[in-house]
Amino acid sequence: MARRPNILFVMVDQLAPQVLSAYGGKRVKTPHIDNLAAEGIVFQNAYCNFPLCAPARFSMLSGQLPSRIGAFDNAVEFPASVPTFQHYLRLAGYRTCLAGKMHFVGPDQLHGYEERITTDVYPANFLWTPDWRLGPEQWLEWYHSMRAVLDAGPHRKSVNIAYDDEVEFEAIRWLHEHADQGDGRPFALTVSFFSPHDPYLAPPAWLARSRSGGVDRPVVPDIPLEERDPHSRRHWFLTGRHLDPVNEADVLRMRLAYSAVTSYVDAKIGRILETLDQIGAAGNTLVVFTSDHGDSLGERGLFFKMSFFEWSVRVPLILHAPFALGPRRVYENVSHLDLFPTLLELTGNGELPELALPVDGHSLIPIATGPVTDWPDTVLAEYTAEGVTAPMVMVRKGRHKLITSSEDPPLLFDLELDPDETRNLAGDAGSAEVQADLEAVAAATWDMPALDRAVRQAQAARRVVGGALATGVHRPWDYQPMRDASRTYYREAGDVRDAYSGTIG
Repeated sequence: MARRPNILFVMVDQLAPQVLSAYGGKRVKTPHIDNLAAEGIVFQNAYCNFPLCAPARFSMLSGQLPSRIGAFDNAVEFPASVPTFQHYLRLAGYRTCLAGKMHFVGPDQLHGYEERITTDVYPANFLWTPDWRLGPEQWLEWYHSMRAVLDAGPHRKSVNIAYDDEVEFEAIRWLHEHADQGDGRPFALTVSFFSPHDPYLAPPAWLARSRSGGVDRPVVPDIPLEERDPHSRRHWFLTGRHLDPVNEADVLRMRLAYSAVTSYVDAKIGRILETLDQIGAAGNTLVVFTSDHGDSLGERGLFFKMSFFEWSVRVPLILHAPFALGPRRVYENVSHLDLFPTLLELTGNGELPELALPVDGHSLIPIATGPVTDWPDTVLAEYTAEGVTAPMVMVRKGRHKLITSSEDPPLLFDLELDPDETRNLAGDAGSAEVQADLEAVAAATWDMPALDRAVRQAQAARRVVGGALATGVHRPWDYQPMRDASRTYYREAGDVRDAYSGTIG
């Protein structure tokens, strides 16, 4: 790897790895993701560190657990002073650019990106601040709703599709512009699509293609409300199931539409990869593919995310760099926290720069290149948003997963013997040693009472600030892409000479 590689970081939203062929799925057609997996490093057991959009992304970019940077929910500010791996890449001489969603909250809408060529898709303010003072059966209008399931199906042009079409167009235009007018720096381009996030509104042609592949029923059927664990009971109200009943036909229609939108976004990924080839960058570009979190898709009667069950918290993670790393499947437990040191090591000739703040992840390079004996094999995750009234955390270590909270009895699963998480081992005599070990990891990681206080204080402060900012003149933080129209297409006499270089527009 004589030259420093370019980086293409492709992120999708709410994609459960279980549906992909690379992870054993049988129905969804994703040939471009499949090709990345066939030639790259596939991490079989990869996790987000918070099963909700904004905190998952903030944690991934910073390499720190969400609670360390105050990323408690979807309406909390990502502090501008927290270094991201984009800051370090930029300092190292990379041209950093973001096309698409990142759900930054607060006035800083760049966080290390030198350029941002689309707006975001969600509000940048404190509108979606949870309120733990409310009861567990409270439902607010900005929560998820079963309407997303009931309305799933063909739709000519949804907001999601319009947004992703723009992201694809602008990313391809930027890659050509970089090739034609770049300043010699390698690029680090993030392309972040909204699909297959709900609402599951599929372009009709893509839905027709998906019908031929059929659709699978949930592996674990709907669990009645009275038989659910406490968080899954709260989830019933959090997602509006008490307002709009759904049946199996609704779930199957939703899963088919999800398959169609997943295939649709795979085609967009394919066109981005084709552009790399067109500009001569494919041979020296590291491609990272992941999702911010998964989607329960009706498994055990749960929908969307906001849960520590596997369909919600696991993510696809593929590193594609045939010029440096051979194809391999890695079974050790990893998380988004590990991307920060991994990318800096790959772009720093095997060395990390001096970091201003410690990170919670570990470089994936050792396990991507061969077996290791000292990998921690432990993933930590948090949830402090809507649907709980006390922090809930997860520890996966080896084959076991613990979910614990001060308001709920613990859940413990052996994911090797029970991958569908149907048997809670917490309290079993035979699992006492494992449970104690994982509880010790949780106790060493989190001061739960202190975290509870911090979350409540953050909510209270944002209720005041958000209310004030919504009063009188409103000055939004939402990102406005800036483009100088006078420098596009044919404007000055010299422009005509550049018409064949790809630099116009």
